[in-house]
Amino acid sequence: MPFQPFQLLQTPLPVVLTGLVFTALYAGVVLPAVWSRKPARRQAALKVLGQLLDTLRLRRRR
Repeated sequence: MPFQPFQLLQTPLPVVLTGLVFTALYAGVVLPAVWSRKPARRQAALKVLGQLLDTLRLRRRR
């Protein structure tokens, strides 16, 4: 089957939005928690990451 470049444009909107949210969270929370030189920024990012993971865990238990 040959590669069809326009097939990527037919991706469902929820898949695209999920990818964008994941990328934004990764770039905005995970990376600063790991690579920031400032301890205050690392602690704040880790706190937000912990809150996000706790929220996901609570949703799974329901």
